[in-house]
Amino acid sequence: MPAAPLVIAFDLDGTLVDSAPDLIDTLDLILKEHGVAPVDRTETRNMIGGGARLLLVRALERAGVHLPKDEIDGLTRRFIDHYAAHIADASRPFPGLIAALDRLEARGAKLAVCTNKTERLARLLLDRLDLTGRFATITGADTYGVAKPDPRPLRETIAACGGVVSHAVMVGDSATDVATAKALGVPCVAVTFGYTEVPAAHLGAEQVISDFGDLDAAIRALVPLPD
Repeated sequence: MPAAPLVIAFDLDGTLVDSAPDLIDTLDLILKEHGVAPVDRTETRNMIGGGARLLLVRALERAGVHLPKDEIDGLTRRFIDHYAAHIADASRPFPGLIAALDRLEARGAKLAVCTNKTERLARLLLDRLDLTGRFATITGADTYGVAKPDPRPLRETIAACGGVVSHAVMVGDSATDVATAKALGVPCVAVTFGYTEVPAAHLGAEQVISDFGDLDAAIRALVPLPD
């Protein structure tokens, strides 16, 4: 029986793609409806990752605006509709990503996306950036009915690639990604250029990188990486 492939599961927002510009533009548009001034982009960038609803609620609360659930539901729907229409206006892969994916593919690794974006939006973003074909599996917060840090999405993502937990690595940018990997017993590489209110070096990942050029070495330090 052939050995299971090495599976590298990537988070999406803040790891593969700098999607903050389009998310924050959408947020500002929605907040304007309630007379809220544009958000601080650096501060808000680090709030991305918990989904549109949480991002809206946190931004409103920071502005002292508290709305009932039904209004938040409506704002969230409008946020998602507008964001979907503008999902790749300014969002781009992080520098060095494509070359890193090329190197991992050449070594026989199976690449996957495991994100807390909905699968529909994840696929739409990757489609618009011509990245969908790079990944054997793409899963979102709604694919299995639970979101990270529950370990099930990562476990099922690895399995869908024909892999096993003992021969896989998670690459992410947040405490959620690290917690997901730890819950499953999978080593994690954290990137420093993503969206996190806690510095990547303090998240507890086994490896931390600031450039995709260092990804191969980081993975090799955790699991065997064929030459």
